Amino acid sequence: MQKNKSSHILNTSANLLGLCFVVLTSIKVSKMQDSTLIDETTALAILLFMTSCILSFLSIRRKDGISERLEKIADLVFLSGLIVLFLTTMMVTFNVIK
Repeated sequence: MQKNKSSHILNTSANLLGLCFVVLTSIKVSKMQDSTLIDETTALAILLFMTSCILSFLSIRRKDGISERLEKIADLVFLSGLIVLFLTTMMVTFNVIK
């Protein structure tokens, strides 16, 4: 029996999607200089987490063999989003330290 990861991916992706919106908003409100790269990577993370949310939702709704494939793709897209979010967080941290 295979574990169904789609509900966990959907929940966590939605939470991290909200976090990315908070990061993007705080960058805009604080008017950080030279934040274009941070804006772009945050936007990329938003796109990846939104894609992961949609794919995991579709995986939950489907009952056929495509469900497992959608879940695997959502998992990979989610992992990519985590990496981009980590890099964005490191850029924000180093920009604040300067």
